[in-house]
Amino acid sequence: MEEDAIADGATEEAETCCAPPGDVDSDAMATDLQVLTAMGNDTRYELLRRIANADDGVCVCDLEAAVGVSQSAVSQALSRLYTAGLVTRRKEGSWRYYEPTETTAALLETLDDLRGTHE
Repeated sequence: MEEDAIADGATEEAETCCAPPGDVDSDAMATDLQVLTAMGNDTRYELLRRIANADDGVCVCDLEAAVGVSQSAVSQALSRLYTAGLVTRRKEGSWRYYEPTETTAALLETLDDLRGTHE
């Protein structure tokens, strides 16, 4: 009798109550995490907003003055944003100018929509 109960219990445990969770594309997840991590720092996020709100490309020297951190810190932050595909860069002479990508525009617009504001 006890064996029947154990066998019945084993059968019940083997059955799932719900459908298994969906699959996750690990490459897409890694890309998403890279973007979110790049935006997940106060300085990088502020730089991204400032670049997105500018009319044209923004020079590192202008960003340094605007956010109040060293040129080295700005350059490191911009490098991270560039690697994540959130900004483009172009070189003119000895200066580098950064502009937002379409991905950045879409992400920031989505965040504005969620917050209920538009900058």
